[in-house]
Amino acid sequence: MTTEIIARVESLREYLRENDLHAFIFPSTDPHQGEYVPEHWQTRQWISGFDGSAGTAVVTLDDAALWTDSRYFIAAEQQLEGTPFRLMKDGLPDTPTITEWLTHTMKGGTTVGIDGNVFTLSDIKALAEELGKAGIGLRTDLDPAEKLWTDRPPIPKHKVEIHPLKYAGETAESKIARVRQALREQHIDGIAVSALDDIAWLLNLRGKDVHCNPVFVSHIVLTLDRLTLYIDSEKLDGQTAEYLRGLGVEVKPYSEFKPSDWSHLPAASPIPAMKSIKNDTEIEGFRKAMKRDGVAMVRFLRWLETAAGETEMSIDRKLTTLRAEQPLYRGLSFDTIAAYGPHAAIVHYEASPETDARLEPHGLLLLDSGAQYQDGTTDITRTIALGPLSEEERLDYTLVLKGHIRLATARFPDGISGTQIDALARSPMWQYGINYGHGTGHGVGSYLCVHEGPHQIRHTWKPAPLHANMTVTNEPGIYREGKHGVRIENTMLVVADGQTEFGKFLRLEPLTLCPIDLTPVLWDMMTPEEMTYLNNYHKKVYDELSPYLTEEEKKWLASPLLASPLGECLMTETHNN
Repeated sequence: MTTEIIARVESLREYLRENDLHAFIFPSTDPHQGEYVPEHWQTRQWISGFDGSAGTAVVTLDDAALWTDSRYFIAAEQQLEGTPFRLMKDGLPDTPTITEWLTHTMKGGTTVGIDGNVFTLSDIKALAEELGKAGIGLRTDLDPAEKLWTDRPPIPKHKVEIHPLKYAGETAESKIARVRQALREQHIDGIAVSALDDIAWLLNLRGKDVHCNPVFVSHIVLTLDRLTLYIDSEKLDGQTAEYLRGLGVEVKPYSEFKPSDWSHLPAASPIPAMKSIKNDTEIEGFRKAMKRDGVAMVRFLRWLETAAGETEMSIDRKLTTLRAEQPLYRGLSFDTIAAYGPHAAIVHYEASPETDARLEPHGLLLLDSGAQYQDGTTDITRTIALGPLSEEERLDYTLVLKGHIRLATARFPDGISGTQIDALARSPMWQYGINYGHGTGHGVGSYLCVHEGPHQIRHTWKPAPLHANMTVTNEPGIYREGKHGVRIENTMLVVADGQTEFGKFLRLEPLTLCPIDLTPVLWDMMTPEEMTYLNNYHKKVYDELSPYLTEEEKKWLASPLLASPLGECLMTETHNN
C-alpha cells in the first residue's frame, strides 16, 4: 500500500504541473458534507491511505501533510508511516492550520487547487481570503481523481424507498409545510439542502447509498411554492415516483444541481433543529428498537463469557449475526469497534486481518456498536473485563463510570447548550489529571444517521440548545496509548423534569438497555447515590428485556443486580414483583 501511495502522489504532482498548480487540498467531505462519505468521493483516503472518518490531506510539489484530530493520532501515525505524508495533529497549540502551513511553504503568485463541489461556499470564501493575504490564488474547478483514480467507484444508484408513516410519525406534507412556515417567519424565499439525512427526513424516504446510513445521494431546493429534488431517475421506482408527484415534488437529474446557482439562498436550514426533536412515534420506535438491540447484546455478552479462541473480528461477526436475527433489522449503524487491550486506546479502531487480536482471559475489551432498525437507530459502548485487571485499568474504568453516571443523573435548564453540561462527565477524571479528546455526546437519528446534530455534548463550544424529546449519547472515556481504553455509552432521551420559578428543567433518560460490567469497579470510590443509580438502571434493563429472554438468559441478566453493595435488596424487589 505504501508503494501505491507514493506512486499516486507522484502522479498527482505531475498533474499539478500540467495544470499550473502548486498544491491540492483533499478534504474528507463530499458534495453533501456528510460524515459518512460514499466511496466515489473518498479522495483523501485514496491519495493518503489514511482511512479515518476525519482529516484533510494536502499535497504540494515537494511536500505532503495530513491533518486529523485526536481520535486518530495513533491510527494516522501507523497508516502514514512510509508514505510522503507527515501527520499534523489538529487542535494542538503547535500545529499550524492548513492555510498557515501553505502560506509558510508557498510563495506569492502560486495557486492552490480544490474540488469546489466538495467544499461549502463559506469554506471556499474563507480559504480564498486567507490564501489571498499571502498572494496565493485558489482554483476550484478541478478534480484530479477524475483522471488519476483509474478504478474510482461510481456515484451510488441504489433504489429509494418510502419510509412508512407508522415509523415516521409525521407526513412529508406536514414537514414541508412546517419548513415553509419557518422560512416565512425568517423572511426567507427558499433554501438549497444537500445534507442527505435532512432530505430523507423531510421527504420520508430512505436509501442505501451511504455505508451504514439509510440515505440517498440527492439535493433539494425548497422555496415557498416549489420543491425540486435533484436525483438520478433510475433510483426511483414507479411507486416512489408517484409518491413524489403526490407531494408536488419536481424531479431533475442529480448532475443538474450546481451549488453556485443557489448561492443566493445562503440561509441556515431549519430542518436539523426540527429533525432533532423526535415525535411520539419516533420515541416509541426508539424504545422498541432498544429492546431488540438489548436482547441481542445480552445474548452476545452471555456467549462471550464462555467463548474461547475468539478474536476481535470474530466477535464482531457474532454480534452482527445476533442483531440480524431481530425483527426490523436493516444493518449496522456504524462499523463495530471491537478493540482488545492496547487497541482500545485507539478511539476509532477497526480490526483488520493484519491487526485482528485474539482475546485473552485478562484485560479489557472495548465494544462500540450499533444497528439500524426500521423504527430506530442504536449506539452503545460497553467495556468488558475478560479476566484479572491492573489497578490502573480498574481506576480508569471506575472514573469513566462515575462520569457517565454524573451526566446521566444531571438536572439542567431547558435550552442550555450541551457544552454547559459536558464538564459533568469529565469532572471525576479531572480530579486525577485525566481527560479525553472526543465529545461526550451526539444526537442519534430515527432510522437515520447515528451521528445527528445540531446539538452535541462536548468541551468545545456548540451553541445548539438542548430540548425535550432530543436523543443524545452519554459516552465519556479514558485512553492510555499502548495499554488500554475505556468507554461506557448509553443513548439517552432528553425529557422534561418539571418547572420551577426559574424555568423549565430537563434530565436524561436512558434508552439503551444493556447491563454495564461491574466487575472492574472500585466500590470504595462509588457513592451510595451512584450505586443506587446502577442498580436502578440494571433493574430497568431486567424488567424491560426479561419478557423476551429464555429462563437461562434471565438468570444471567439478573446477576448484575447483585454485583454492587446495594444490589441484593433491589434483586429481592425484582423477584417479589
